[in-house]
Amino acid sequence: MTRVVIAPDKFKGTLTAAQVAEALERGLRSVVTDLDVVTVPVADGGDGTLAAAEHAGFRRETLTATDPVGRTIDTAYVRDGERAVVEMAEVSGLAMLGDDLDPMNASSRGLGEVIAAALDAGARTLVIGIGGSASTDGGAGMAQALGARVLDSNGADIAPGGAGLDDVAELDLTGLHRGLADAELLFACDVDNPLTGERGAAAVYGPQKGASTEQVRELDAGLGRWADVVAKATGADRHDVAGAGAAGGVGFAAVALLGAELRPGAELLFEMVGLPQAVVGADLVITGEGALDEQTLHGKAPAAVAKLAAAQGVPVVAVCGVNKLGADGLSRLGVRRAYALMDVARDQDEAMTQGDRLLEQIGAQVAGFALL
Repeated sequence: MTRVVIAPDKFKGTLTAAQVAEALERGLRSVVTDLDVVTVPVADGGDGTLAAAEHAGFRRETLTATDPVGRTIDTAYVRDGERAVVEMAEVSGLAMLGDDLDPMNASSRGLGEVIAAALDAGARTLVIGIGGSASTDGGAGMAQALGARVLDSNGADIAPGGAGLDDVAELDLTGLHRGLADAELLFACDVDNPLTGERGAAAVYGPQKGASTEQVRELDAGLGRWADVVAKATGADRHDVAGAGAAGGVGFAAVALLGAELRPGAELLFEMVGLPQAVVGADLVITGEGALDEQTLHGKAPAAVAKLAAAQGVPVVAVCGVNKLGADGLSRLGVRRAYALMDVARDQDEAMTQGDRLLEQIGAQVAGFALL
């Protein structure tokens, strides 16, 4: 029996990865009824990470935590026994703030609160997706939520956010969460930026979070002071570690304070949802995301899916909302053909509102091209 693995990322703003996979499966089966179809929705560490893990059998655990600007919110992580997945975008995400960005005061504290909750529940392997962060606090808020004391020269806790790093003078790690000692923390990280400097967290990502030119300078200086305080407390300077600048410096604190490992996001999530095992022996893999473009080629989930399939000698086709890659780009991506909603929709409005139905049509087209 022909075996097809459907492993798409979400179509952001329109369909979840699971909805994309389900629509494609319906389309495939409308043409070829005798199929072995395995759906494995994927993500790369940003929004959609929890949904992908939940589809793979992880159980959603709800809790209250602190959002980027200090409000108490309902949020969640997912767990399967001693394994847990945490998504920063769900608790400390930029999208949560809408137009009310707060680059100086936004904190990563909520992320630390969710990690602490997972540890308290018995999780010992934690995958933490850090895409879409709102803060540039060097992970200081996360560390505080996990029991670290981040103090000013008077011995008082510093204020939240990157602004608080102006006053950082001392770090006390004696109260760090005991569960960290025997836990494996794997942070999904797809950037190699250092903490500070022209390629650092503030300079590269601060403007996306609402920081002005002057605020970028202030944030970068604060991150430098924070790095010096951490180096003094731990005996190791980690501000130049590749990925230290990820998520406003959360990557730095993860490595320097939590003993975590930074790993490519898609690769890490694939392991958690069992995609490598699913691809073995498949006859076709279908992947995709909302837009296939140059960014897709640099570590996004469809590129990682195609690479994984290529290693097994399995052909790949892609689906998307819009395809901005030419023949050369698709060849570099490692897919035989790409199918776009905009190629079958009457207009953009239909593509946005009728994506589910259009993907069924595309599934039927894929079956005709690749399976008959």
